[in-house]
Amino acid sequence: MISMPDRYTAVPHREDVDPFVEHRRLLFGTAYQMLGSVTDAEDVLQDAWIKWHGTERDSVQHTKSYLVRAVTNLCLNRLTSARATRETYIGPWLPEPLLTTTDAAQETEMADTVSTAMLVVLETLTPVERAVFVLREVFGYSHAEIAGFLDRPEATVRQISHRARSHVQSRRPRFDADDGARREITEKFMAACHGGDVNALMELLAPEVTLWNDGGGKVTAARRPLFGPDHVARWMLGVMAKPISAGIHLEPAVINGELGILGKIGDFIVGALTFDLIGGRIENLRFQINPDKLSGLRPGAGEIPGSATQ
Repeated sequence: MISMPDRYTAVPHREDVDPFVEHRRLLFGTAYQMLGSVTDAEDVLQDAWIKWHGTERDSVQHTKSYLVRAVTNLCLNRLTSARATRETYIGPWLPEPLLTTTDAAQETEMADTVSTAMLVVLETLTPVERAVFVLREVFGYSHAEIAGFLDRPEATVRQISHRARSHVQSRRPRFDADDGARREITEKFMAACHGGDVNALMELLAPEVTLWNDGGGKVTAARRPLFGPDHVARWMLGVMAKPISAGIHLEPAVINGELGILGKIGDFIVGALTFDLIGGRIENLRFQINPDKLSGLRPGAGEIPGSATQ
């Protein structure tokens, strides 16, 4: 279970609080899960904030719905253009990771939908399918409300919702939910990497393990997925042994609602590793090292206009 970073947490309603600031957690969560990008989500919030402050407030009957609609349509525009951009992306594309915190007051479903594995699945939806899925399955909006956000007939939205849900369910990863087991595997993984123990590392990996690296052409990274325990383990230890990696320390962190690993040199974050634990072994590893996609791992990132004094 997760909560979004404090900077996105809604403040209690007060008459003197800007409604945009009051709903910023919802708005950021909507944008992030639609886009899979902290940077793009922050840009959308900036654009939405500008739009909001240029709006005649008396013409807005339902403030929260107006803001969600504005963010949704800005996201749809970005998703459409992002598809073309990712066709020329260098190497595998992975979502931007986001530091989160465990919070028993939050719904279990939120942790599932914000996980890196789920964000990867959402990438296979069309922009409209993704918008409908996030609004319906994550935030619980009715089909009628979503139809209003998207200016589409309710019957059409119902069809899109059913199609998107079926698509996601057929691809949704099924992984171990035991937090204790995940912590134990994480600690063993870090110890094996720090110690250069290839055999210990291979024992943690499933026979069908796959490793994806997202360097975006900005840093050296494998441009194709790596398959199998031997290839994955030797690549990981090879990276750790390179001179450029000198001083890298791995430490556990809650990333996208699940325990993952940060790579740091001193206090500087150089990468984030998330994985699926299935049957007690690591089956999928996702290594985000593109420096342009690590802003969600740094304190203070993502402030929006008007929030500094809240």
